[in-house]
Amino acid sequence: MDPFDIIGNLHNIKPVYQPIISAIKHNVIGYEVLGRVYDGNEWISLGPFFHDSDVPEEFKVDVDQHLLHIALSEMLESDKQGLLFINRNAQQMMVNDGEDLLQTLISYEQKGFSLDRIVLEVTEHDFDEDFEMLSHLLLYYKTYGIQIAVDHVGAKSSNIDRIRQIEPHILKIDTRIIRNYNADGFQDVMYSLSMLARRIGAALLFENIEDDFQLQFAWKHGGRYYQGFFLAKPDFALTNDDALLVNVGEKVDAYIQREKGLIEQRLTYILSWQNKLKGLLPQWDGPRKVDAFIELVTGQFDQESFRIYVCNSDGQQVSSNFRKRADTWEVEHDKKGSNWAFRPYFLENMVQMRTWSRGILSDIYSDIETREMIRTFSFPLTDQHFLFIDIRYAFIYDNECLLI
Repeated sequence: MDPFDIIGNLHNIKPVYQPIISAIKHNVIGYEVLGRVYDGNEWISLGPFFHDSDVPEEFKVDVDQHLLHIALSEMLESDKQGLLFINRNAQQMMVNDGEDLLQTLISYEQKGFSLDRIVLEVTEHDFDEDFEMLSHLLLYYKTYGIQIAVDHVGAKSSNIDRIRQIEPHILKIDTRIIRNYNADGFQDVMYSLSMLARRIGAALLFENIEDDFQLQFAWKHGGRYYQGFFLAKPDFALTNDDALLVNVGEKVDAYIQREKGLIEQRLTYILSWQNKLKGLLPQWDGPRKVDAFIELVTGQFDQESFRIYVCNSDGQQVSSNFRKRADTWEVEHDKKGSNWAFRPYFLENMVQMRTWSRGILSDIYSDIETREMIRTFSFPLTDQHFLFIDIRYAFIYDNECLLI
């Protein structure tokens, strides 16, 4: 529709509400306000209007203000509790220094709508605008209790520092990230975003959830809030929990049971490997005969491992590398004397193994030499010597419990 037809016929514009679901109670905890316009035949999305760079920002502000008035009024009239998520871009907020939005919210606060129920969404690419002005405005809004959410987080890793500076309450992650990255790629992205959220005390909200796999992905990666057509579609009504398309509680319970089963399977592997090595310990004859001992270990881990070696408590390798190529274990004498204490968690794991007298299975990481994703099982031979067994990716891939 022509922008002038839209701005000149505000009576044909209404908000729709897409529910936000909590991972804690599995209920609706708020709604995102979206716009619809009646074109004479049907209600259509206002998305193209808001994303059109040729439409004056003042037009967009007027339409957003109209939608906000209706949404706040309907929330108050229905005595509906929960959060209200509203979208604004940087240019809109800069109009009149953001006072239009703030004064509207204050007027409804006086009617009983607390400002800490407002979640103001800005997109990450808004940070490419005049960031100093935008950050000051957002921090100013926060002093009134307004919550800030950053949408499309992860689109530009260069904005991480700016996100940290603003310290938003919520980071919104588009689950389409699963399709846009390869398996290793999105795991890395999610790890970075999860760490960022923990550092700044932000909750993760996963949006555009369209199937069961994406809901499980959101749950598994620490999502506190969920949103998407799989759960509930936008509606003119402020829907209740019983209007959700799936029973989130039942879904999460299934994820929990599955995850617990995988964890138990992984622990079974760890205990099995530990028992194998305990059975070999009587044949440990000190570092002078360490290579002969590793030869025994290769026979016990021929299917799982591709590299085995021994280090002392300072991280120095006291054995050769036993490296499996094709079906043959080769001895790499030149690796003796290498020091691996620079690796993250290396020394901490040493102390833990010595303290608890048990093995440790690492997280999945990329091996520098092979470039494959592997895990390492470490085991204390004595208080001063530790065995490292690198588990090959093919074995990990064939055993799902080792992938998590």
